[in-house]
This record gives sequence, structure tokens and C-alpha cells, in this order.
Amino acid sequence: MASSLPTVPGLVAEARRLYGQEFGEEAPQTAVCAPGRVNLIGEHTDYNQGFVLPMALPLVTVVVGRQTSGQDVTVVTASEDADEPRRVDFSLSSDGSPLSPGLPSWANYVKGVICHYRAPPVPGFRAVIASSVPLGGGLSSSASLEVAFYTFLQQLKPDDGDKVSKAVACQQAEHTHGGVPCGIMDQFVSVLGREGHALLIDCRSLEATPVPLADPGLVILITNSNVKHSLTGSEYPMRRRQCEMAASVLGKDSLRDATMKDLEEAQDRLDDVTYQRARHVIEEIDRTARAAEALKRGAYKEFGKLMVESHNSLRDLYEVSCVELDELASAAMEVEGVFGSRMTGGGFGGCTVTLLQAHAIERTILHIQERYKGTPTFYVTTPSEGARALSLS
Repeated sequence: MASSLPTVPGLVAEARRLYGQEFGEEAPQTAVCAPGRVNLIGEHTDYNQGFVLPMALPLVTVVVGRQTSGQDVTVVTASEDADEPRRVDFSLSSDGSPLSPGLPSWANYVKGVICHYRAPPVPGFRAVIASSVPLGGGLSSSASLEVAFYTFLQQLKPDDGDKVSKAVACQQAEHTHGGVPCGIMDQFVSVLGREGHALLIDCRSLEATPVPLADPGLVILITNSNVKHSLTGSEYPMRRRQCEMAASVLGKDSLRDATMKDLEEAQDRLDDVTYQRARHVIEEIDRTARAAEALKRGAYKEFGKLMVESHNSLRDLYEVSCVELDELASAAMEVEGVFGSRMTGGGFGGCTVTLLQAHAIERTILHIQERYKGTPTFYVTTPSEGARALSLS
């Protein structure tokens, strides 16, 4: 059935144990966490300055640690990725020269956050990371790590506390050190997530509207295909370039300002693929705004229909789905009590998100297990709180 999630106290205990193993008697002084996220609708719209509708998850990254007297940094991860070392040591330069990306790759997110921290210089520290956000699952393990680390640095050396600027700094870390030209959605909702609410984020103005999602008769099912993807390949940057090209041909700053009428009038000046990419984005921005309104009204069938339209568009026009995600979404839609299901995240693997009635959860999981050729992992989730400091007592 559904995977049982490690609790935040459980992750803190795991991180403290590992801290003791690595650093001996010394105890950590600070603990923080930041959530992963699932996007309900609004995919590949954030870097086009459109709308997105994510929610923060109970899946989190925890960081425990303490400041040290020098400029040396040691970070250890509890993640057991056999391909990479679990410990990294480096020194912070006194002249503020930036830290270069390198190996292990997970440490680049830490280095990026240090480089973009808004109250330099950062002091030396020791830290341990433990996370329940699956890697490569489209639930934003990287943003969860970035935001958790930024929150950790805030405990060592406070900044001005501006949450939107914090999200932007973490996004910049992903650009410069993670190698992904991502939009603002993942970091924003990891910082500003609200329990019991999805967030309608305007990725141009960076304003967020909380949308209640606390109906006890409703649940969100995340199904991990367990097909790994990497957005640092050519596909994600290529989609972004195609959108920028389309906006340029339309004479717009971004596709947020374009209408379907604008696109159709310019169709003869665009190749077929670029036209399809732009059509997905323009329609998805509109779909997301309508979906948020439907959710506010409790019109779950309407919301579900828009989720399905979103998946089909991502599959056919944006071409970022895959056979496994299509199988999972269509299997879910065959179950009575399911309102909608779609791929979520960048694509090429990862997860689907399904909105359904709470009483249908077991039936839905069993049906997907019967229909899906792979071995999926299920998470039954509710909207959770954003990044926060934790008590170690």
C-alpha cells in the first residue's frame, strides 16, 4: 500500500546519529527542515512567467549542525547513493571568491546556497543532511535541499528574513551550481508553503494566493513511477529556449503575455514544434488560473478535468511525458472516485499526482498496481508547512 513517510522527528534523530558518528562527542546546535513539493497543475509555466499551483509536502529535507570557529566546512549526507561520496570538505575563502561546482554533485546545491546567501560572509560549519524527498522523482529534492540549507545558514548568521528573496537566492543556486535554468516555483513553495493550502503563484509578480485544500473527504495521491530522470540533460533547457523563441517571434517579453489568437496569427512564422510548445504554455497558464478558481469553489470534477487536459498537453504538445507516466495517469482515471490525474514535475519519469475521494484510496492503489508494469511507490499526502527551524530539545 502507501509508503509510510519518515517523520520529521525521525529524520532529525537519524541526522543526529550520523552527526555523532562523524564528529564524535560534539552535539549539533541547530536543526531545520524544508519540504519538497508536488505541483497540482501549471507545468513548465513558471519560467514563462505564468501561474503554477503547487503545495508543500510532508516529505522534507532536514539539516542539523553547528557553527565552527574557522572557515572550514564539512557536510555529510545520510543518502546512500552508491555513486557518490557521502561526505564533502571544503574551505570558505576570506576574500569571498565563489565556490566552484564539482563532485559530489549533491554538494553543489550547498555551495550554490552559500554563494548566494544574502548576509555574507558565511561562517565555517559542520552539518548533516537527511531527507525523505525521493531523488529524481519530480518532487523537488534539490529545492528542498537548497531551502533547508539556506534556513540552516539563517540560524548561524541571520539575514533580513525576506522570504521571497530567500526563494530567489535558492533559485539562483540551482542555476549557477545545479546546472538547471529552473523557474521559481519549487524554491518558492518550499519557503512559503502553508498547511492545508495549495499556493497559486504568479511567477511574474512573485505574489502567492493561498487556495484552501483541507477538505477531509479529499486526498492527494502521489505515485512515483520509479523511473529516474535528470533535468540537467538537453531537454529542459531546449524547452525553455523554444518558449523564448516563440515569445520573441510574437513580440512578447514572455509567453505569459501571449494569447492563442496571437499564436495562431504567427503560426506561419513558427516551425511546428515551437508552435506546439508555445500552445501548451499559453493554454496551461489559462488552465491553472481556472483550476485555482475551481478548487476554491470545491468544484473537484472540474479541477480533475483540467488536470487530465494538462497531462494530455504535456504528453502531446510539450512532449515531456513517458510511457510509464501515461500508464499511471490513465490507470488512475479508471477508478471511481478519482477526479483527475497527471504527470507532475519536469517530466521524463518521476511522479503522477492524483486528486481523489479519500474513500477510494485503497481501491485506486490496488488498481494502479495491477495495471502498471513497473513497481510504483505511493504517498498519500496533504498540503504542509514551508521551511522552518526545529527544536533539538
